[in-house]
Amino acid sequence: MTAAAVEGLIREQHGPILVLRIDRPDARNALTGAVIRGLGAAVADAERDPEIRAVVLTATGDRAFCAGMDLRAFASGEDIGLGSDEAAAAYARLCQGKLGIPVIGAANGSAVGGGLELLLGADIIVASSAAKFGLPEVKRGLFPAGGGTSIGTRIPIGAALEIALTGDPITAQRGYELGLINAVVEPDEVLNTALDYARRIAANAPLGLAAVKELVRSSLTDPEYASERLGYWQSLVFASDDAKEGAAAFMEKRAPAWQGR
Repeated sequence: MTAAAVEGLIREQHGPILVLRIDRPDARNALTGAVIRGLGAAVADAERDPEIRAVVLTATGDRAFCAGMDLRAFASGEDIGLGSDEAAAAYARLCQGKLGIPVIGAANGSAVGGGLELLLGADIIVASSAAKFGLPEVKRGLFPAGGGTSIGTRIPIGAALEIALTGDPITAQRGYELGLINAVVEPDEVLNTALDYARRIAANAPLGLAAVKELVRSSLTDPEYASERLGYWQSLVFASDDAKEGAAAFMEKRAPAWQGR
């Protein structure tokens, strides 16, 4: 495992899994421009690295996964990292669920505003039983512009509107009941549970994972696009070396050695 800390963000690699940890516990892990750019740069690197098969997002401490935008930094005029460079574009893909590799959110604590928007970009979310989730932007004269308005693709529309219009948080258990959260565990089990999901996912064929992620997500927002892309993925995946390897490994009763091609 290697690790590097860069401006409020710790990057750790566990074999094929990249763990990104927001490291600003004294500020409830609020997002600064440096953290946003660091996350964007890290996931852009991960998309290019064939050795990375999954990303886990988490944070330091047990009080907060992320309190959203650092309002003090925003009010002082700090660049919050939005723009058109590669890191900003990759961060946007992360929040929109369009990153090219699977993402697991490990909510060690509460996630509100931009923190919840980060989690909405995750494909699977593990949450601490003590965590709460909300979109309080309307209470601050704003609205959830970083992907929060897509919450209706994850939970029933009535519940989505209740969360976004009232600005009030929900518990982890309520999030689980609505289908937002995949697993609610004790606080000290959040990261281990997320890593278990990541290992199980990373053991599968990379091309198949990419196809599943894009097609399942796009089928919710753009069924016509998903239908068009289905043929592309069928041609690519079923003719791939990994498809042949999967069949051979099954017949030979051994673990497959995926190449991602």
